[in-house]
Amino acid sequence: MDRSASLGELLAALGPLGPLVDDERVTDVLVNGATGVWVDRGGGVEPSTVLLQDERGVRRLAVRLAAMAGQRLDESSPWVDGLLPGGVRLHALLPPLVAGGAHLSLRIPRRAVPGLADLRAWGAVDDLAEAVLRGVVRSGASFVVSGGTGTGKTTMLAVLLGLVPREERVVVVEDVRELRVDHPHVVHLQGRSANVEGRGEIPLTTLVRQSLRMRPDRVVVGEVRGAEVRELLTALNTGHEGGCGTLHANTAGDVVTRFEALGALADLSPAAVHAQLASAIHVVLHVDRGVAGRRLREVGTLRQDATGRVRCETALSGGPGAWVRGPAWGDLAARVGATWPGGGGS
Repeated sequence: MDRSASLGELLAALGPLGPLVDDERVTDVLVNGATGVWVDRGGGVEPSTVLLQDERGVRRLAVRLAAMAGQRLDESSPWVDGLLPGGVRLHALLPPLVAGGAHLSLRIPRRAVPGLADLRAWGAVDDLAEAVLRGVVRSGASFVVSGGTGTGKTTMLAVLLGLVPREERVVVVEDVRELRVDHPHVVHLQGRSANVEGRGEIPLTTLVRQSLRMRPDRVVVGEVRGAEVRELLTALNTGHEGGCGTLHANTAGDVVTRFEALGALADLSPAAVHAQLASAIHVVLHVDRGVAGRRLREVGTLRQDATGRVRCETALSGGPGAWVRGPAWGDLAARVGATWPGGGGS
């Protein structure tokens, strides 16, 4: 189906929400039943002037959108996580799991694939940050982009993948396809949920294993959030350099703890996680969202101490225009070939 025609069909189906989804500034549209519609234009969630009818009208909208995503939404299947035309990600939840009517969350991808120039224009990075990011990709260091919900992790990852040399093959594994990458050789693998009979599920663990048989130069897990962490760590310990993904974490220092928790889902002991993590992930890029918008806030490196435990040590903190060198700056600078403004690598 033609992508533009599909997006037009979606905008028509959205009714009063259509103009919001079609607004290039909007990244998220949130419908809290019939009580209100909220949007995020990059500076945080704010109320919209759009009004919906009543709870029954919102439910009909949710069911209609679920059908467009190829899924069913009713009492026997009261939630949906799917992909709509134009790459819009849909999450819908029905009562009684949520009070006040059906709730919808729409994540809208950017129309144009952003690059480093866009991150600079948005204030997300500066000269030093750009040099570090380019160096991370060029050096083949494995990395994760960490941050909270809506902080721009996926956008940052897409920008970095756009810097991968054109002769390399990038294989991306995602639950729901969100990453849009400006690169000529990207293969997208997407998981599949179980059908209403509970069959047909294809989890990320399976897809990560499949990706390793596709001759990847870079293995990418769009969001590491489950047992697939075992396959990813194994891949990055067996010659697949430059692998990467995003990870939910409040700070760069929380990344190791987060890996421990995900490892438990894959029946990995903390000791096993630390043993693999030490040589699997080299750099942590932490992003956040504040009054100044989304930006790169901290860069860290993972180090293993004498007891075998891994910790994240800060190389840079503070954010664009206010960077402060941390104890790991020397290691990071040596690995990625970056220099401190004014000269000197450490």
